[in-house]
Amino acid sequence: ELRSPIDQDILVGRFAKGTRADVQDAIAAARASQKAWAALGWERRVELMNRTADLISERVHEYAALRAIEVGKNRLEALGEVEESADLIRYYARMAEENGFYEKPMDNLGDPATHTRSVSRPYGVFGVIAPFNFPLALAAGPVSGALVAGNTVVFKPASTGAMSGVVLMEALRDAGVPDGVCNMVLGPGETVGDELASSDAIDGIVFTGSYVVGMGLQRNFTKAYPRPCIVEMGGKNPAIVMKSADLDKAAEGIMRAAFGFGGQKCSANSRVYVEREVHDELVQKLVEKTEELTLGDPLERGTFLGPVTDQRAVDRFNQAVAEARADGTVYSGGENPTDGDFARGFYVEPTVVGNLPPDHRLFRDELFVPFTAVAPVDSLDEALERCNGVVYGLTAGIYSEVEAEVEQFLEGIHTGVLYVNRRAGATTGAWPGVQPFGGWKGSGSTGKSALGPYYVGLFVREQSHTIVD
Repeated sequence: ELRSPIDQDILVGRFAKGTRADVQDAIAAARASQKAWAALGWERRVELMNRTADLISERVHEYAALRAIEVGKNRLEALGEVEESADLIRYYARMAEENGFYEKPMDNLGDPATHTRSVSRPYGVFGVIAPFNFPLALAAGPVSGALVAGNTVVFKPASTGAMSGVVLMEALRDAGVPDGVCNMVLGPGETVGDELASSDAIDGIVFTGSYVVGMGLQRNFTKAYPRPCIVEMGGKNPAIVMKSADLDKAAEGIMRAAFGFGGQKCSANSRVYVEREVHDELVQKLVEKTEELTLGDPLERGTFLGPVTDQRAVDRFNQAVAEARADGTVYSGGENPTDGDFARGFYVEPTVVGNLPPDHRLFRDELFVPFTAVAPVDSLDEALERCNGVVYGLTAGIYSEVEAEVEQFLEGIHTGVLYVNRRAGATTGAWPGVQPFGGWKGSGSTGKSALGPYYVGLFVREQSHTIVD
């Protein structure tokens, strides 16, 4: 039973709770369907993926409303996720098409009787484990990447994103993707997810979620032999503000990146390093902008910030606020309103904190709540050292009007997605074919980014064909 984080009286739906046996059956179905799916040819698979994307776009308002009710996104972010889902599918189909499905003639060393080419072949069956925060986009992306490459899929949505899984399967089915090609199993991570992650019967896996779970998967999935293990494990994303910056632009960009969808993004701006001379002014501007935000029902047009996903998120927030009050200063927010309509949902205030020790865990641990910590620094070198001093390396941003500082940032930061002077979001905001989105270090496993030109290549393996006349 899935209830809305907006209001626990709202029943989203009742869904089948899969078992380990269901996962095994789904893998068997995917295996049985894979050869025929690959034999369709990449042109036909591209056609089916594009039709799926078109159906999602046609249903954008229905699917967006469901996203808002299911996970608490405001109107703009819910609409954006649905269209991003469609664009992800289109983009990966286009990458396969533009690359001729990764087939390339090779050198014959001057021998006209020898013909060698590099071709790409699907692995077979991929598992896809999707997260709750982008339950449609972060399912549609890897599912379509695997499918357009000729693999079949066993797909586990997040339990709190079950409806998103249903509508994705609906779109694939209605587009004409054959039965058995993509197989969904709903259910808890400790059974369905674990069975998928520990199975020797699949050929690759995609996981989006926490560092702890992702690293466990990375260690265990390749015990028998190397298999693709594509894991995206979040971030502790910094913004740097130099004294040369446009502080109003910086404050707005930080606010949007820190508090969009309640900070429940792997790219959320959860720590800020500000050159000391402008620290207090930046904090003042950030607090002013934060306190203008509307917290409430995300179905209402004027709401910026809806609920967090569940009581565990509320508890994480309350714990972080308690530590900030004990060890530093809460500049704004810090409350968990429970009066009136708030009583039936999971609501917390957007929160800005500071005056914490440099090595405090609030600068290191991913919280996934609307919470950002600010600290002064004396130089860009110090800021970069602190930015790079955590296990994560997903996104980062800088605000500076000095070209040399921007170049130093771009060369010196150890993260996969970088933004400079971006008012729309200091560390957030990526679109298929625009910003390749992938992490370094503890944020990602492949060095090849989703939303980018090399992603589909993760789902195929290269084979060399040499034919002599």
